[in-house]
Amino acid sequence: MKKKDITIDDLAIMVGKGFESVDKRFNSIDKRFDGIDKRFDKVDKRLDKIEKLILADHKERIEKLEMEVKELKALLV
Repeated sequence: MKKKDITIDDLAIMVGKGFESVDKRFNSIDKRFDGIDKRFDKVDKRLDKIEKLILADHKERIEKLEMEVKELKALLV
């Protein structure tokens, strides 16, 4: 089998073609991650809403308990 001489330019072209296919793969992966990021953003927003609702409910309950404690203190004094 005869050896073929490969120049630096030939080698650079081969390496460049190899990276083109890698770039295409990464582009498709990037698109998938963009979709995942959007879904996580939606989940974050929903969790923020839930957290605010829970905190508002707890605040209301604590204020109600504080009022009841004041009323009980007033009855005891």
